[in-house]
Amino acid sequence: MVATMALYGVLGDIHGNREALVATLAALEDHRPEQLLCIGDIIGYNADSDDCAAILRERGVVSVAGNHDLIGIRRLGFERCSNKAMHALKRTRRMLQPDTVEYLRSLPRTVLIEDSVVLVHGGVRDVQQYMTTPLHIEENVRYLRADFPGRHVCFYGHVHEQKIFEVADDGSVRDLLADGVVKLRSDREYFVNPGSLDASRKQAPKFAEFALFDSGPMTVEFFRLPYDDMLTEAKAAGAGYRIGPWRDRFYALQRKVPGFR
Repeated sequence: MVATMALYGVLGDIHGNREALVATLAALEDHRPEQLLCIGDIIGYNADSDDCAAILRERGVVSVAGNHDLIGIRRLGFERCSNKAMHALKRTRRMLQPDTVEYLRSLPRTVLIEDSVVLVHGGVRDVQQYMTTPLHIEENVRYLRADFPGRHVCFYGHVHEQKIFEVADDGSVRDLLADGVVKLRSDREYFVNPGSLDASRKQAPKFAEFALFDSGPMTVEFFRLPYDDMLTEAKAAGAGYRIGPWRDRFYALQRKVPGFR
């Protein structure tokens, strides 16, 4: 638990994208949040995982571990990764500096904020679950009530999309519009995804996504801003983090043929 009644900057799915992280932190300075929160996946996909981890450490960002963070330090395997993610993470494992590994090992899978908020990366109990539909929310609100009774706001990431689901007393789920300022009711439960800082896997125009959470009036404000994606992509391609079609087919064959490496 880190504070009471505060303004928080909420970000995540950074994936070693230094340009998106620096642009986001500069934009957040205008709002003067009292604490920065990260919903995981600091590393992977791009060339600056060590830099991004160092920036978060220096800023005192409160973070949970994402699946890429756990794969990068070998606490999870590649079984549930796409070929693109696996290729980038193999490269990331080889490049991570010892202080980054130590930092990632220190990250918990959940963090509690004040008396109402929980941070996770994927699902409440499964760091690699994609919460994309009301059915996923119905499942995870049961876990939220069982594991974190009384807490009614869950920030999550992993799906790389700004989302906000509202759960009523009867368990019905509404997919609200994640745009501008959204007021959270005290008699509802919410699953909020601030979006992904890294947009390397999205179509242009590419934006870094994040949110502000004010625990006084209980509001979430969603933001999107451009960053130097061409520089990010050039660094990633030059450092071997991108996969070509032949490598993609090779990985696919590896997955289909037991014992083939």
